[in-house]
Amino acid sequence: MGGGFSGERSSGGDDEEKKNQIEDMRRNMLAQVLDNSARERISRIAIVKPEKARAVEDYILGMARSGRLASKINESQLIDLLEQMNETKKETKIVYNRRRYDDSDSDEDYGF
Repeated sequence: MGGGFSGERSSGGDDEEKKNQIEDMRRNMLAQVLDNSARERISRIAIVKPEKARAVEDYILGMARSGRLASKINESQLIDLLEQMNETKKETKIVYNRRRYDDSDSDEDYGF
């Protein structure tokens, strides 16, 4: 009885441990490609907009993996990168045009 329960609990713990290891690897890689000022800025962004900070980190890690980074990213380079990402976000905009109904037309439909 106790063996089955501990096995189930350890598999849940394994998943959590694996996630923690992945996050540690992620933080280590970011520490290698970002200087202190850039890391501080991303951490401040993460407080307000965690999804935006995560997207920027993903983009930077992708650049690092593909070899497109020659040196560590400083704060001014990070700001430029954030501005570029904001420009692309503004370009994708959906506008909904709703039809407007005239009340007098609906009265005629019902014979009033």
